[in-house]
This record gives sequence, structure tokens and C-alpha cells, in this order.
Amino acid sequence: MSVLRSWLWTVLACVTLGLTGAPAAGQSGSPAARPLRAGMDAAAEIRRIDFSYQIRPILSDRCFRCHGPDAGKRKAKLRLDTRDGMLKKLSEAGKGWAVVKPRDPDKSELIRRIFTSNEDDRMPPPESHLALTAAEKALLKRWVIEGADYRPHWSLVPVHAVAVPRLRDGSAPANPIDAFVRTRLEAEALTPAPQASPETLIRRLALNLTGLPPATADLDAFLADRSPDAYARVVEQYLASPAYGERMAMDWLDLARYADTYGYQADIDRDMSAYRDWVIGAFNHNLSYDQFLTWQLAGDLLPNPTREQRIATAFNRLHRQTNEGGSIEEEYRTEYVVDRVNTFSTAMLGLTMECARCHDHKFDPITQRDYYSMFAFFNNIDESGLYSHFTNATPSPSLLLWTPKKETQHDRLMAGIAAAEANLEAVSRAARPAFSTWLQAAPAFAGQPDSQSRVPGKGRGAALNITRPAPIAHLEFNAVNGETTPDSVSTVSAQLQDGPVLVHEGTTGAIRFSGDNQVVHPGVREFSRTDSLSLSVRLKPTTSQDRAIIVHQSRAWSDAGSRGFELTLDHGRPFFGVIHFWPGNAIAVRATQPLPVNEWSQLVVTYDGSSRAAGIRLYRDGLRLETEVVRDHLYKDIGYGAATGDRAAEKHPFTIGARFRDSGFKEGLIDDVQVFDTCLTAAEVVSAVRRDPRDPAAFEHFLAREHQPYISALAVLRRLRAEENILVSNAPEIMVMEEMPQPRPAHRLKRGAYDAPQEIVPRDTPASLPPFPRDQPRNRLGLARWLTARTNPLAARVVVNRVWRMHFGRGLVASQEDFGSQGKLPSHPELLDWLAGRFMDDGWDVKALHRLIVTSETFRQSSQGAGASASRDPDNELLTRG
Repeated sequence: MSVLRSWLWTVLACVTLGLTGAPAAGQSGSPAARPLRAGMDAAAEIRRIDFSYQIRPILSDRCFRCHGPDAGKRKAKLRLDTRDGMLKKLSEAGKGWAVVKPRDPDKSELIRRIFTSNEDDRMPPPESHLALTAAEKALLKRWVIEGADYRPHWSLVPVHAVAVPRLRDGSAPANPIDAFVRTRLEAEALTPAPQASPETLIRRLALNLTGLPPATADLDAFLADRSPDAYARVVEQYLASPAYGERMAMDWLDLARYADTYGYQADIDRDMSAYRDWVIGAFNHNLSYDQFLTWQLAGDLLPNPTREQRIATAFNRLHRQTNEGGSIEEEYRTEYVVDRVNTFSTAMLGLTMECARCHDHKFDPITQRDYYSMFAFFNNIDESGLYSHFTNATPSPSLLLWTPKKETQHDRLMAGIAAAEANLEAVSRAARPAFSTWLQAAPAFAGQPDSQSRVPGKGRGAALNITRPAPIAHLEFNAVNGETTPDSVSTVSAQLQDGPVLVHEGTTGAIRFSGDNQVVHPGVREFSRTDSLSLSVRLKPTTSQDRAIIVHQSRAWSDAGSRGFELTLDHGRPFFGVIHFWPGNAIAVRATQPLPVNEWSQLVVTYDGSSRAAGIRLYRDGLRLETEVVRDHLYKDIGYGAATGDRAAEKHPFTIGARFRDSGFKEGLIDDVQVFDTCLTAAEVVSAVRRDPRDPAAFEHFLAREHQPYISALAVLRRLRAEENILVSNAPEIMVMEEMPQPRPAHRLKRGAYDAPQEIVPRDTPASLPPFPRDQPRNRLGLARWLTARTNPLAARVVVNRVWRMHFGRGLVASQEDFGSQGKLPSHPELLDWLAGRFMDDGWDVKALHRLIVTSETFRQSSQGAGASASRDPDNELLTRG
């Protein structure tokens, strides 16, 4: 590596820094003019002031904190970061005065303030601990005398067409890069170094393009090849090497904050290698850079996205995640969205947008509203702020990473399930004659017929005699003189934990829960997502709660992603969920109305094992409740197992009243809990159904309990679902992006705090950049197309600069992560813009960009002459040591 290091330092000294010299005669107005400094010759002193290179840096460093983009910190309503603010007239200061009056420093308040001896008026004020040197004051005054030329920040101006310059003798080098470089060298009175030796050149090329030194055989072959295209062939060899993609991925994965652990204190493993492999493959296959960015931002939103396009979106999920106990889910979910905005702005725009999270940016024209309008693009995936501590669940949304063999098997199973569901529907439609026959022979209810039940044309209707299946567990809490009777818990013994109180309630008893205690029923078997089940609970809420656990079979709330099933009250409304990882891998429904407080309700839940929200029904006192779907995307099992890496693989019993780190049923009463290993029919819930051929409850009951063809077809469907559940449970996953059906609103957050939402903001891009295209959707795909549009000033400049740095050790813009006001100015703006324009016009071809750079004379020169450059320019001294 010593040879490479020596060469990098030398190139920086001889070329990159050497090119930052003053422009040649006739270029006095060029943005490439260097800032004035001590030691410049007399000719440089009389050149016209360059605003971008000499004035804006001073204003940014000393003035923008109080008179810049941040409206919240702006003093005296004065802006110096805009032309209108700079030229603002000041009637109160006297006739003809302005903040800056071009060519009239005596009527320019800025000049008066920086030269005054009055400490109350002086700018910057003494308490800011900022100061202007005498030379800087003189420079500002001279700028005003020259006309106070004002230009927008260089990086926010669209890439413009740049003509390739010619040398003084009128010639044009074959590689346009050399034309820009040689022109600057001529202006600096420097000559190019000779070409590096073949040994140095191939080592340099191999290390830059593959990260590896050349193999001995490659070196020998190159040295022996005397043909004029020998170098071009070895360039193509390294660009085609698999190691090229790995070398390119190394830099990108750092930008993408790639890691195979979650970070934070526990730092649990997570496998994101599928994304890493995609990045390597994208570079090796030379995916165009605009598509490389688009797939990562919004591959899931492309028409009929491929698996690779969806894997690419894992870029947005590589942020750290936490599962620390006591963490607030919404707080960290907000942090994840913030991370996406910050990474997007740094890696793709080269802007420090994160400064605007809490307030308007102090130096760049990015408002806090701009920040949260960008936030809105990344805020619409169904994710949790915490990953699971007790399970190995992949945080949703995720993509299953099937092997080809397993995927074929899964496709076959899904096709079989679809066929079985269609067959079940056909059997149901064909069952009407059999239903009529059964209905005539079915026994009537032994008691009085339902007076409200009438069959038109046939007089008063009778009720069917329906027998509910026996529960697999039944808990009744009875009391005699405050003591539990021997039969108070039937079927299977239960354990009362943390002191639930048995109380009298009329002629029977019930358990009063404090919110922290619970009843554990260890005998209830564990259910899978394909098992049908039903619950019946008699309960009496006595207070309003935002959330209250009634019964569940799971390990924990957010610490386990709520895996299992749960019946809760959500602001008093019955809620039932079947969950692998909440919220994105779950089904759940919620009643639209709350249960009455201080009244007993008989609540029944039925679930048919379909893994669909439509398979869940809620009843109160025999009447079906109106519900809304909360989630409807369950595709993995709800149990725990060591085989899938769960850290809490033991059995988790059926529990009443509370859950680990959750909100228990506070001061509420529960009695008569029943668990069924079948999906109760509506007829079994209400226990009395009219003998009416048009009654759907009667027909449903007939199918489920009496009609053998339907029962057999349902058994086939359940078997296939169980097989698919086993297969998918072992399939690895990767976190990806996937839009929610209903967009989540985004708010501006006061001082960036998750719990301080202000007004809702739309999805939009910063006003200081080109407007969002009208013909694009307001989502991440539209954002990607805005980013890679020819009019966007940043994306191409940022990547071209990054590739230049890869080959020369420092970019044309030294601060590659910051193209804003506080970043470094480009040493060669014309070359940067020519490269960026050429890159876009060439179809964002990354390998072509490398080829252009490494075949230039600039890249191929030797390290000779470093000492001369260092002696001419003291800035080069550090770069030539060692």
C-alpha cells in the first residue's frame, strides 16, 4: 500500500491542489478564481471579486447564524443569504441607504456595521465570538464597490453545459479531462508529470478498481504486452472483475450505514446480506446509476417489481433499531424515518439536511417544513419502532427470501390453497337442496319459539335446537364467604398470580384485576395461525382505559412483537388480533363502539384459521358487533420455537388480565372464560336460530357441522394451509419498504420531538431545489425520479465527485458529504460540471465514468514533481510527507 499512498499524496500535490491556482488571463470572471489570501501577487489583487469563492464563505461563517435561512434565529428580520435580503432598502437608516447598496459603500449598512468602532453596532457582535479580519473587511468593501455581484450557491444551480477548453497552442488532448487539467496547469505555470511506470500504473489501477493488488500473472502479462491498447485491455479486465463490484460496494455500504446487527446496546444479529449481495451485483452488472438510486429508494413502487428491486429498498431499513425495555415505540419509529431522510440527503444529495430537523437550517436554504415534507415520503411503511426481544421475527415490512426449490414448493402450495378455497365455495353453493332437507328434519328448540322469528307465508317460526361444542378450557370464578369453592376453576386448574381478588357479584363470583395481576391457565394448548379457535369471556369494565388486556396467549407486548393472539380493549372497544410481528405481519379487527362501563358483557370471539381479518368475528351478548379492519397481512406463524431462533421458545400459557410490559385490565371484573378449539358458528354463539331457509346463520351452521362434503373440503383446505404455514415459518426474510394502503400523515415536529406534532405537511422537496415534477406520483418513486432528473443539480455532481475521490484521494469538492454553504468549494467547477453532464448524458454509466478517468493522462502520471509543488504552495506540505 505504500506505493499507492505515495502516489495519492503526490497526485494531490501535483494535480488536484495544483489545479486550484488562479485562472489564466481572460478568465477573471470564472467561478474557479481562488480566494484572496496573504502572499498573492499584485496581479491577483486587482482581479474582480468572486462572490461564490470569496464573499459567500465569509457571510456563511460569520453572518448566517443570525441573518441566514433560520427564521427562528434571524435577527432584525435581516437576511444576507438571499439577493433580496442583501439589497433591501433601509428607509429608517436615512435616505438612499440599503443593507448593501451596489457601488456605494458609504450608503451600505453592512459596510458601516463591520467597520464601526461602536460595540453596540459592530457586526459580528462581540458576544458572538466571531470576528472579521482587516483583510476580510476590505474584501467586503471592495465587493460592494465593484457592484455587489450576488450569485446563488453553486451546488443549487442546475448542471450547465461546459465547453472543453483548448490549450494555449490550440490543441485539444484526446481525453477531455486532460484538457481541463492542462489548462489549469498552464495557468499555474506548471507542467504535467511524465507517465508512471507500467508497474506503478497497473498496481494503481488494480487497487482503485478492485481493492486488490494485481496478480503476478497480470503484472507479467501487462509488462510483456507492447501493443498500444495494452492499458485499455487491462482497464476492461479489472472493470469486468467480480472484485470490482466488491470494491465499489465497500464505499456505498458505508454510506448506506450497512450492518448485520441492529446496533444500540443489545446489538442483536440481523441478516442483511441479501442487500449487500445486490449492491455488489448491481455494480458488477453496471446497473445505471439513476436506476441504482431509484431501486433503493422505491424499487417496491415500480410496476410489477422484481425480487431484486424489492431487496434494493432495504437501503432504507439499514438504520439502527432498538428493543430496550421501556423504549417508546413511536419515538423510535420517528427516529428511523429521520435516519432515512438524513441518509438520503447525505448519500444522494450531498446536503446536511439533518440540521433542519429541529429548526430551519442556519446556513442552507432548507426550512424545517422542507425537512418534514421530505420526512413524509419515508413515513408510510407499516413498521414498529422496536424489534422483538423474545423472538427472531424480522421487523415488518419484509420480503421472504426463498430458495428456488422452496419457492416452487410454496407456489404449488398456494395454488393448491386457492383451488381448495374455490372448491369450498362450489360445495357451499351446491349445498342448498341438502340444507332444505336438513332444515325440515332438524329438531326444534325445546322451549318457546322465538316470538320475533317469522317465516313469511308460514306463520310463527320456530328456533333450531343448537348445541354449542364443549370448550377445551372453562374457568368459572364462584365464591362462598369470600373463599374460592372447589369447583371454581373447572376443566383444567388455573394459577392466580400476583393476587387477583375473588369478589362477590350477585349470586356468583368474579375476579377483580388490578392491572398488574393475572390468571394463568397452563392447560390450554398453543394455537397456530391456521388453527380455528373461539373465546367467550364475561367481563365488566369499571373504568375507561386507553388499552386493557383481557386474555392472550403470547410472551409479551412490544418485547415479543405481540406474537400470539390477544383480546384487548382499545379505548373500550373490543380488539382481537392474531399476530406474528406487530404491526406489519398480523391480522386484527376492532369494534367500532366501546363496551359500556359498569355493565356486564358476554364477549365472544371466533376465528376460522384463514389468516385473514375477514375470518374474525366479535359478538356481544349474542349480537354480532360492527368492526373495522386494523391489520390484514398475516403470513407467518404465531407460535414460538427454537428452530426459528426465538429467544423465548418455551410454551406461553393462556393468560387472563395482564401481560408482560403491557397495560392490564385495571379494576375490571372477569368471569366465565371459555376456550374452544373450533370456530363457533353464529348459531352456536346466539344458541337460538330461526328455522328459516334464508337465515345465513342457519346455513353456515349446517355447512360447518352437518354437511359432510363441506366438512371434508374444509379439512383439505386446512391441511394445505398447515403445510404452507410450516414451509413459510422457516423461510428467511429481509426488511424492505412497502407502502401502507392508507398514507400515514406526517407532521412538522416541534424541535424534532416525536410527541410534539404541529401542522400536517405534504410530501414535497425543498423550495430551494427544482420543483417536484407535476407528472410524477407524490411518493418515493416520484422522489427518485425528481432526484435523477436532468434538472436536479446535485445527484450527478455528488456521485462524480465521489468517484473522483476514489481515484485521487480527494474529490473536486473536498467535503463530499456536504455540498452546502458550510462545505468546501469545488476546486474545478467547470470540470465537475462537465463530468456530471457527461455522466448523465452517457446514461449514468458508472463503468464508463471510471474508464474515462483512468484512461486520462492525469490519472496515469507519475509521482515526480511533488517536491516542487510543495515548495510552491505551502498547503501541499502535509500531503507530501512520508
